[in-house]
Amino acid sequence: MNVVIVGAGPAGLAAAEHALRAGAQVTVLDQAETPGGQYHRMLPEAYAAKRPDRIQHGRAEFDRRRRVLTHPRCRWWPGSTVWAFDRAEKRVHILRGPSDGSGRRRLTLVPDALILATGAHDRTLPFPGWELPGVYTVGAAQALAKGERVAIGGRVLVAGAGPFLLPVAESLLGVGAEVVAVLEANPVSTVRKGWSSQPWRLAAHAGKAGELARYAATLARHRVPYLMGRAVIEARGADRVREVVTAKVRADWSVVPGTERTYEVDAVCVGHGFSPQPELAVAAGCVLDDGFVRVDAAQRTTVDGVFAAGEITGIGGAITAAAEGAVAGRAAAGGTPDAALLRARDRARTFAERLAAAHPIGQAWRSWLREDTIVCRCEETTYGELTRAAEDESCPGPHALKLGTRAGLGPCQGRICGPTVSELRGGTERHHRPIVQPIRLGELAARTEGEPE
Repeated sequence: MNVVIVGAGPAGLAAAEHALRAGAQVTVLDQAETPGGQYHRMLPEAYAAKRPDRIQHGRAEFDRRRRVLTHPRCRWWPGSTVWAFDRAEKRVHILRGPSDGSGRRRLTLVPDALILATGAHDRTLPFPGWELPGVYTVGAAQALAKGERVAIGGRVLVAGAGPFLLPVAESLLGVGAEVVAVLEANPVSTVRKGWSSQPWRLAAHAGKAGELARYAATLARHRVPYLMGRAVIEARGADRVREVVTAKVRADWSVVPGTERTYEVDAVCVGHGFSPQPELAVAAGCVLDDGFVRVDAAQRTTVDGVFAAGEITGIGGAITAAAEGAVAGRAAAGGTPDAALLRARDRARTFAERLAAAHPIGQAWRSWLREDTIVCRCEETTYGELTRAAEDESCPGPHALKLGTRAGLGPCQGRICGPTVSELRGGTERHHRPIVQPIRLGELAARTEGEPE
């Protein structure tokens, strides 16, 4: 059985491990040069050689990755971009080489089973000034801190929604940044309600309490305030961000007038959850539900021979992604996932459901926006332009909206603004793109090599 796995984060690595255990030949593809995804991101080897203390942190995970990816039946292809999927022939089209390089090889694979573990990226809701230099997503801030030991600024505000704000703040403190505050937009009542319902079902996740306690201790040691029910509603500065305006928000995230407070900063990182990256699943013909890939109990999609695991099936964090990957790997290799794997996956999903309930996105966030607030940063499309186009009865539908405003047609192809634009127009459409990742015209015209030996 030949299994190809796209993505080497927690879901992809778990899928590879269990597919190998079931006797499959496995090929693992990832655009990054190192495996692990965002959650297990570590220093590059060149840094690690000079700082061996950094390798000791996460040694067990490092050893596990090496065991999986150096297995005699596993091929590890870093720097590999899957740019298309041929539905008729079940052929995976790949470019191997640095994305900014000019000598990428064009290859194809025809697997017996394909596992999609393409993950998610940060979702950041727009607010006035979010396009200024110095405004980062929380994922970018953590990637620089964990992967390069670089702080995005000297005085940094961390804001948004969800527990991911805490490890980001910890990473920034670890590289010498001053974190002036961590702001969770959801009020205490919302978070408490989400986590306290049927508390006995959380017993299996007691380890998360220890992780939370560690983050709380880190913030307390550095005297970083953690404020709930408060959000960034504006960033200000001429050449870059110099200050941010925050305000108290209600449970629906509408602003409470008169509660504004200004912080002087040289950087701010914001994150309001995550958006899945299902472009390859859409290209394969998989059915989506509310933007997530539909899977059955064995992580099979609606397309024969294609499986999915991790954040593209529902945002749930690394533990949930790994549990789903384990089930997908065993099933894709022709085995039957045992009861223990299925129980672990179902317990993890319970935690993910609780996470979503405790840290939702309030529906009144658009009250932060002004007429001239940029929504699509690539094309500089404003909120006013979008709302007028959406109300224009002569140009109905998302396609006309894109053509009329160019929102989502820039370099990121809607990966950043797409969910926001969809909400503003009242839909969640996903369109099939034959080419799901950027590719040069010369690469497109180049001769395709067959599967290497």
